[in-house]
Amino acid sequence: MSQTRPTGFPPGMDEVARLTRAGRLAEATGLVQRLLRGEGAAEPAATPATVPDPTLLEGEFVNLDAAPGPQARSDTPDRARPAGKMPGGRSGKRARTGLGETLRGLAARLQPTGLLGGTGAPRPPAEPLPDGASFATASHSGAAGTRAYKLYVPANRGDGLRPLVVMLHGCTQSPDDFSAGTRMNAFAERHGVYVAYPEQPASANAQRCWNWFKPEDQRRGQGEPDLLAGITHRIIHDHPIDPNRVYIAGLSAGGAAAAIMGEAYPDLYAAVGVHSGLPAGAAHDLPSALAAMRQGDGGATGGARAGRAGAGHPVPTIIFHGDRDTVVHPRNGDHVAARATAAAAGLGTEVQHGEAPGRRSYSRTLHTDPSGRTLCEQWAIHGAGHAWAGGSPTGSYTDPQGPDATAEMLRFFLGHQLRTASA
Repeated sequence: MSQTRPTGFPPGMDEVARLTRAGRLAEATGLVQRLLRGEGAAEPAATPATVPDPTLLEGEFVNLDAAPGPQARSDTPDRARPAGKMPGGRSGKRARTGLGETLRGLAARLQPTGLLGGTGAPRPPAEPLPDGASFATASHSGAAGTRAYKLYVPANRGDGLRPLVVMLHGCTQSPDDFSAGTRMNAFAERHGVYVAYPEQPASANAQRCWNWFKPEDQRRGQGEPDLLAGITHRIIHDHPIDPNRVYIAGLSAGGAAAAIMGEAYPDLYAAVGVHSGLPAGAAHDLPSALAAMRQGDGGATGGARAGRAGAGHPVPTIIFHGDRDTVVHPRNGDHVAARATAAAAGLGTEVQHGEAPGRRSYSRTLHTDPSGRTLCEQWAIHGAGHAWAGGSPTGSYTDPQGPDATAEMLRFFLGHQLRTASA
């Protein structure tokens, strides 16, 4: 009996249907990606021995059963199911789905016009800039290639040297999307802070993820770390930036990259923010990345360091992670904290609990040295999924109900300066 191709699909979807009926979803997903990029239905010249899970889109794992859709905002309730439970109440078995629904689901997740498209991410309407402020695009080239970035220059910058925050977006996001969702520019304006948003192009990763799971992109002086450090150095050189007050933060894949940068360049960044990310050294390829994201069992304190400069010193780190995150296991936040505190001695620990009116509750763990300086601050946000806490719904992957991660990150950052060897 012949199958009718769902309307609106590009030629070649018949082969996708055949692969789907055969249960070969990884190959079907890959073929949909190639078709939507206009590459035709031919199979790749070589099939890897280990085929990544079809839900791992260039490093970003999405649980098809529990995670919200890519367009979803976390201001709707998170309905993640308990581990092992599938629709219909059966444990460990997926409910059977019709072929047409399966194909539509695959195509919807991979359409170039959607958030998971490799050809571009949606850009929300630009908010009016304060008089005297600017938000312009520049680029930096190095041995590993070229990266564009947007730089917010606040109107409230005075005459002295100003702090700089480098913000690394998550998969499928853009600088405009990330800045809108985090509202970092608005907070930076209040404090007179410059903000840089490096952009990962689709040519470097089809889903615009920072390649945190590749060995060559985890080392000082190589790959993406070298490019990101180069962008930072260029901004410090070209603008009135205080080199002792430079910080880096990111979401998801960007959070994992920020953790790598903190370990690889402790002489450049005075503090690090990791939101819904993973620790440095959590993975060395796509299969290990998938395992770390699903189970949170990578990058513990005994893992390899990310090319630290000399002996290095602990870099102050603030961590946010939703305890209902179905994309990056919450245990990864614990590993980020463990690595951030591993080299410090005599730390005291205090756990605080709170809930803003009408918002999510949270547990905040403070790791403080004998002088009273907080080396690590870890926020576990109860009931939250994979989204920037307290963010604006004008950007993707935001949770307006959460505590305000942007405000808390800036507070934490501005309380730290780069510690020299004599400090």
